[in-house]
Amino acid sequence: MQVSVANLRLSDPRGFFCLYALYSNPPPEMPVFANLLIILASSLVVIALFRRLHLPPVLGYLCVGLLVGPTAFGWVNDNENLPDLAELGVVFLLFSLGLEFSVSKMLALRQVVFGLGSLQVLCSGAVLGGLLILAGGPLIPALLLGAGLALSSTAIVSKELGSLGEIFSSHGQNAIGVLLFQDVVAVLLLTLVPVFAGNTEQAWYWALPLTLGKTALLFIGLALASRWLLPRLFHEVAASHSAELFVLLALVIVLLTAWLTHLLGLSPALGAFLAGMLLGESRYRHQIEADIRPFRDILLGLFFVSIGMLIDLQLFASHALLILGLTLALMLIKGAVVALLLKLRGSDGETAWRSGLALAQGGEFCFALMAQMQQSQLMPAELSGLLLAATFCSMLLTPLLLRAAPGIAARLHRKPNQEAHLEEISALNAALQGHVVICGYGRVGQSIGRFLRREQQRFIALDDDPVRVQEAAAGESCVHYGDSRRAELLAAVGLERARLLVIAVDKTDIALNVLKSARRINSDVPILVRTRDDSQLAELKAAGASEVVPELLESSLMLASHALVMLGLPEHKVQAKVDEVRHNRYSLLHGFYHGAQTDLLDNRGQPRVLMHAVNLGSAAHACDLALGELALEQLGVDVQGVQRDGRDLELTAGTLLQAGDTVLMSGPLAAIEASEARLLGGQ
Repeated sequence: MQVSVANLRLSDPRGFFCLYALYSNPPPEMPVFANLLIILASSLVVIALFRRLHLPPVLGYLCVGLLVGPTAFGWVNDNENLPDLAELGVVFLLFSLGLEFSVSKMLALRQVVFGLGSLQVLCSGAVLGGLLILAGGPLIPALLLGAGLALSSTAIVSKELGSLGEIFSSHGQNAIGVLLFQDVVAVLLLTLVPVFAGNTEQAWYWALPLTLGKTALLFIGLALASRWLLPRLFHEVAASHSAELFVLLALVIVLLTAWLTHLLGLSPALGAFLAGMLLGESRYRHQIEADIRPFRDILLGLFFVSIGMLIDLQLFASHALLILGLTLALMLIKGAVVALLLKLRGSDGETAWRSGLALAQGGEFCFALMAQMQQSQLMPAELSGLLLAATFCSMLLTPLLLRAAPGIAARLHRKPNQEAHLEEISALNAALQGHVVICGYGRVGQSIGRFLRREQQRFIALDDDPVRVQEAAAGESCVHYGDSRRAELLAAVGLERARLLVIAVDKTDIALNVLKSARRINSDVPILVRTRDDSQLAELKAAGASEVVPELLESSLMLASHALVMLGLPEHKVQAKVDEVRHNRYSLLHGFYHGAQTDLLDNRGQPRVLMHAVNLGSAAHACDLALGELALEQLGVDVQGVQRDGRDLELTAGTLLQAGDTVLMSGPLAAIEASEARLLGGQ
């Protein structure tokens, strides 16, 4: 049918992307292209907005799917190719995750994978299935659906734990181990649906051993290939020095393992994980991961968009309170079951609750299971829609929940005898006066403690890692377990009588909270704060830090000083230069020349300070002008130096610039571009 101008809606962006549709019917291939174009363009805008708001990108992709889907603006047509393409994102994610988990690490996690994983699915599935039976559901479909709701989102949890740097934490490994077992269970559940629907002759009691047997066969085959075939292939490709061939080989391995796993009737993502795990032992691991990362991130974004498109927005309008109640019930039950199981296995309370919070949401396999059960008439469409909406909401909340997990777990972990614990710490340290308090007893905190002990300076250390505290407390009575952000704990270690507070944690947001709590107790104590770089130096100083030590800048300073000493410069002169840089708050080290892989925004979405050199030609506007006349500082840059004939000029407002000079500037990219335009063209 011919498309007329009158039929176009302003809310339909395809009218802008596909102008030729005004005059003729699009060819068969174009709906896929138009859908991808709309999804990518919408994602570009939404993800940029979410980064500005410091929200996780996963939420942005889910919202994009919700908005462009058929129940909202309806910009994207249903197309069978999109889900298949999006599923590749999970395949690439699990392959990357497998590269991080070597075979030895997986053997160490076997109790988590098969012990905790099986108990989590059984217990959560039994509770959720029992509630569905009490609500009037048939026995077999209710138990099947309960087991499906017990599964969590491998894609969201893996991605968010990775971005938070918590994959190898205790709760991170608990979550990953359970998710791996759930992937096997998901395949089994999808196999059982046609069995219970009467669409196949296979008995249900054959499905479980058959699935486990296929998984074992797949693992053995991949293990043999990774030992005898793949190393030779990678060696030959690496010897060719062709980056293109290396990328192609990595892509072929990921897609081939996923396809072979699919042929066996298993989850393609599970096969990709096993292949990545076996390749994680090779020396090409990091290069493989870097090569597939761009494909993984884009395809994974499409996966989350496809999840968002499955949700019916009209249900939220008509059953908002019911969906909210189902979401909260699902997350509370699943989180509590995991936490209880871990407590029974001897885990500490905080790790147990953080593991439970990580696994509290519904998973992507639940969408496939409910769709299959609905098609097989094992569940009504209305119940399916409500549970899909609740599962989607739980997935939507997960990135925010994982970021708030430390505080939530600390509150949930409070014991009835916690006040007695604080009183015990307070009594142990009541006689201390003029001591040092160290918040965070990792490698940095322990190094500080060794120097203090050598100089016979008394100190008390706080750390929230129970294993580390247990190990340290065996030889040092001054190490206590606790969250340094709690003002009552800081008071118990005698902060009001302390001579110095050292915050040695590696996360700036935690350091800021410790600062605020500390200043409420003692407004005068000097506070030394460790941070990774100088991006939040001003914020830390404003919160009450006396001194801030940026790790990257200090390591650069020490390397530079060692280099100067090795070149023969007198040590006292080198030390004077180092002291001068520190006195000037590292201004000499601010900014750096950016490369092809440099992120122009920091982790808070703020522009990074970069370095840039501008060469003045004979026609440059700045020639024969003084630096003061150009007023480059007003544009937001700092002039770091002016070089002429290979030597540095003294910087003053009256320094005259000449043709051939090189002006070194530091500042945000926009300010550098404006300053370069002024230097060269007078703009």
